[in-house]
Amino acid sequence: MAAPAPPKAAGALRTIGELAKDIGRPQHILRYWETRFPQLRPLTRAGNRRYYRPEDVALVRRIDDLLSQQGYTIRGVQRLLEAERAPRGREKSRVDALTEIRDVLTDALERS
Repeated sequence: MAAPAPPKAAGALRTIGELAKDIGRPQHILRYWETRFPQLRPLTRAGNRRYYRPEDVALVRRIDDLLSQQGYTIRGVQRLLEAERAPRGREKSRVDALTEIRDVLTDALERS
């Protein structure tokens, strides 16, 4: 009998089988989630083999928690993830606007 494989490093890529086993869900559920959550995009290699990066693993664990522990629906999780992503764009535009104001004020002070 072969020795068990050593545990993977925290930053290592995970296969769909490894991740499914870790979270206790079948692989087809992870494939379904990929169709429902555009944020979840694992790397795909030859033969459509999926490799989940650490950020993908964290997102899968979060989706699983929201659905199974916190009682969210698929649509509820979609809305939550979309809402979390949207403010970042607004904050960036605010930062850009404030940077422009700062530059105008700096120019005005230099001229006076």
